[in-house]
Amino acid sequence: MKNLDLLNDFPFTFSQESTVQISEKQESRCSFLRKRGIHQVGLWVCECRCGASVTSFGNSRLESDTWNLSNILCPCRGPSSPIAKALCSWKDYYEWRCIPLQSPVSLLLHWPLTVYHSIQLAGLGSLTSEISKLCIHYLGPEKELLQLAVFGELRALFPGVFVQIELIGPAVPHHRDGDKIDLHSYAHCIEQDCDCRYKNENTSCSIGHTSSAVTLQLHRGYYHDRFLDISKDSHPHLVIAPNAGIAAYASWLPTIELIKEINVPAVFSDYCEEACNLAACCINAVTNQPPRLPIQLNPFRQPMVVEDSPLHLPCYSNCFLFAM
Repeated sequence: MKNLDLLNDFPFTFSQESTVQISEKQESRCSFLRKRGIHQVGLWVCECRCGASVTSFGNSRLESDTWNLSNILCPCRGPSSPIAKALCSWKDYYEWRCIPLQSPVSLLLHWPLTVYHSIQLAGLGSLTSEISKLCIHYLGPEKELLQLAVFGELRALFPGVFVQIELIGPAVPHHRDGDKIDLHSYAHCIEQDCDCRYKNENTSCSIGHTSSAVTLQLHRGYYHDRFLDISKDSHPHLVIAPNAGIAAYASWLPTIELIKEINVPAVFSDYCEEACNLAACCINAVTNQPPRLPIQLNPFRQPMVVEDSPLHLPCYSNCFLFAM
């Protein structure tokens, strides 16, 4: 609570609306999205209570690949210049991608930007300039399963690197187990005449193709049960577990033991600092080791407060993180 002002500190023109005003119930997630024409549409459909849940991750086309925003407000094409130095804040990212600060895309891009930041924290940033393939094991996806197209932004963040992400968790539906999704380009804008539509047409999110810069593969189950099968083809450079809730689920214990055994950098995030403190205690009980990286605020946390948090604390998706 002492850090509340810091938690709410974002560079966006809508920051007050998405933090304090939602906390004080002057606004809601629904009203915020509705004002911007993105309520219950496209990639935004599960960003409020009345939207879709992961259980709707059905047999139709995997998920939307459109921002439902104009091309001025979203990264629907490649960057105009390479990253000159490591991105350390949302302001850095928006300036690099030439996106105005009124754009709400950070509400979805916190997933790939947290992956990017985790790679930097784990000391793998320089490695990405030396390798042609980066393998990430991504544990416990839920809402992400309806927003997979946003991971196409990793193409811009790691140019020239083939990024392979294995998404493993019990929320993956049975009929999606083993599905491979190739992201050949970026999620597109709403403009009918934008060249992103021609570049992305029939290629932005599909199953079964192999010629892409970012490939996602889905696996149903717990990491400790699926690791041997998955690692035959993809031993990870990094394990990441966003919004992990380690202290809340006993199923994490054998996974923590496995991560210790394979000795791969692992980054965990959670909604608040206390959840990370509890998680670090649980991990220490298994490994007898302190965190490799101390608990710290994630500069790429989602810039919208969680409504009616059960913890009665200010909570943000991917808010704090640490590493083992």
